Formats: sequence, C-alpha cells, structure tokens
Amino acid sequence: MRTFHLVRIGILLSTLFLVNLVPSISALAEEKAQKSLYERLGGVYNIAPVVDEFLEVLYNDDILNANPKIKEARDRVPKAYLKYHVTSMVCQASGGPEKYTGRGMKESHQHLNITEKEWQSMGADFKKVLDKFKVPEQEQKELFAIVETTKKDIVISPVGKKQ
Repeated sequence: MRTFHLVRIGILLSTLFLVNLVPSISALAEEKAQKSLYERLGGVYNIAPVVDEFLEVLYNDDILNANPKIKEARDRVPKAYLKYHVTSMVCQASGGPEKYTGRGMKESHQHLNITEKEWQSMGADFKKVLDKFKVPEQEQKELFAIVETTKKDIVISPVGKKQ
C-alpha cells in the first residue's frame, strides 16, 4: 500500500513538473516568433557583409552595366557611401535601430531608367548572395517582400513611366 502511495505521489510530482515545463517551452517558442527580422539575421554585423557582397555583385552585373545611366551613377557615387546607406536601409527596414538617412527610392533612382529586365537581374543577384550567406528561406522571403515595396519607385515601364 505504501509503494502504491509513493507511486501516486511520484506521478503527481512528474505531472506538476511537466505542466510547469510546457509554459516555458511555449514562452521560448513565442519569443523566437517575436524576434524581428533584424534579430533573426544577426543584426548589423551580419547584414553589412551581405550588403557588401551584394553591391560587389551588382557592380559586375553585365545587364546592369549595359545601362549607361547606372554606370554614370556608379562613377559619381563612392561605393563606400552606397554600402553604408544600403546597410542602414536594410537594418531599419528589418526592424533594427539604425536609421536610413539617404534620399528616397524614387528620387535616387528615377534618372537611372531602370527596366524590368534590370530589376529581375538585380533580384537574381540578390538571391545568389543570400544563398551564398545561407540566409534561411523565411528570412529571404521577408527580405524580398521589403525589396518589392520599392519597385514602383525604381522601375520604369516600357513607355517610360514608373511602375
């Protein structure tokens, strides 16, 4: 009888332990789900090298280099300046504390006459760089969603109007 009573107490204690464990597991899952994209990417120290590589790839993209307006802008704007601003913009857009202080997308791209073909090439370059840095698929989707919000201010339509 005493053994049966001890087993019941053991089961009761085990149940209490598990019941108390479940909320902490749930809290960890909730905390992970609530992390910003910025935090999931690892902050500015992980974002900056990806931006650096991405811009290096863009500078060597033959499709983009065929656009004389893009080449003219590249010759005029120092790479380090562009990398700084793009890094700040990605950090801010992904929920980080950095603040983008550059010009708006429309203002900084309207004179470049960027086509849909050039936009698609940039997107392919971006995907290659994200894959190279092993950025998880969910974070890639979120980054592409952010980039997509800028398209209307960057890409011209075939008749010369912004999309």
